[in-house]
Order: sequence, then structure tokens, then C-alpha cells
Amino acid sequence: MSALSRLTATETRLFFREPVGVFFVLAFPPLLLVILGAIPAMREPDTDLGGTRPITLYVPIIIVMGLALFALNVLSQMFATYREKGVLRRMRTTPVKPQAMLGAQLLMSTILSIATMLAVLLIGWLAFDVGLPRQLPAYLVGYVLAALAMFALGLLVASVAPNGRAAGGIGMLLFFPVMFFAGLWVPRDAMNDVLRTISDFTPLGAGVQSLQDATAGHWPQLLHVAVMLGWTVAAGGLAARYFRWE
Repeated sequence: MSALSRLTATETRLFFREPVGVFFVLAFPPLLLVILGAIPAMREPDTDLGGTRPITLYVPIIIVMGLALFALNVLSQMFATYREKGVLRRMRTTPVKPQAMLGAQLLMSTILSIATMLAVLLIGWLAFDVGLPRQLPAYLVGYVLAALAMFALGLLVASVAPNGRAAGGIGMLLFFPVMFFAGLWVPRDAMNDVLRTISDFTPLGAGVQSLQDATAGHWPQLLHVAVMLGWTVAAGGLAARYFRWE
């Protein structure tokens, strides 16, 4: 635990030395919510959305966007870069094994993504009167399952990418479709039946619906829990199969 704590602190310091990355994964999601909330139409009930205000729907969407940015950009690029530069290979000759680096990266990403989630929830609540989750345990379950699915996908990208630049490119290619089906461009409530069904079987589509259900006071649906667990097992298993330390 001591080695893990020190590695996590070191990796966090290194992360904050990259201002562009810090902005996009930490500051951009809350800023996007503020920008959307500044649009009057986003704060008014929309009949096409069943009378729901669009800003209410965008809070969970922006929260999972933070997870996607961490998983597909930070986590995948860091591991691919460390392997490319021989950092993981050299670590195998020290008492601190590469697995500790994996744990440190996951712990850092989890802590910082939770901070982003809290910032988005508070801004939505204080600035735009978006209700806080009525079923907090269910909300945490949905968030953790979405995080596991996305981090597993990020590690899969890191396992197949030959270098950090390629990991960044693959991550961005995946980011846009997963966020489309999460509802970033068209909220799930406004999707037609075909798109919503496809969204139900994507990690963040299931994640967004689980967070919406928990906000309304319900537990996540079994379908969405199964989808997120399935992505975690499938992507995590492939990542473990193909990941190379050097």
C-alpha cells in the first residue's frame, strides 16, 4: 500500500504537469455544463423530451464524458507511452512491479473522475436547479459499473496500441461513437427506437440510463447492469490477454 500510495502521488503530480490534458479531462466537463446551461432553451421544459429540461438530461451525459476522457485519453496514452519508453520494463527490475503502476493509474483516474462528477453535480444543482440523485447507492453503483467498463476499454486500447500517439488516435476514434450513443449530440430520450436500442448495449449508453434512473429514485435496470459488466469482462479479458509490459 505504501508503494501504491507513493506511485499514485507521483503519477498525479506528473498528470498535473500537462495543462492541456488537465483542462480537457477535469475542467472541460464542468465548463461544458455551464455553457449548455447558459442557453435559455436548455433550461426550459421540452415537449419532445416528455417535458424534461434538456440540462437535466445532460448532467449524467457530461459525467460519463469525464470517464471516457480519462479512460480513452489519459489511461490508454500513459500506459502505451510508458511501455514505448521502457518504463514498465525497467520497473520489473525493481521491488515495485509494473502491476503497482497499473493500480496507481487506475486509482488516480478514479479519484479525479469522481472529483469531476461531484463538480458537475454541484454545478447542475446550484446553478441550474438540477436535482441531486434520489437513490444515492444506486447512483454510485451505476457510476462504478460505467467506470469499470470504460477503464477496461482504455486498458484494451493501451494493450493493442504500439505507442502513445497511436493510443491517443485509437482513443479518440472510440470516444466519438461511445459519446454519441451516450447522448452527447442527441439525448437518449430524443433518439428513435433503433438508436436507443443500440445505445442500451453500449457501455456509456447503459451508464447514462443507469444514472438517470438513480436520479429519479430507481435502481439500474438489469439489462444495463449486464451490459456494463459484459463490457468490463470482455474488454478487460482482452486487455489482460494482449497487454505487453515491454
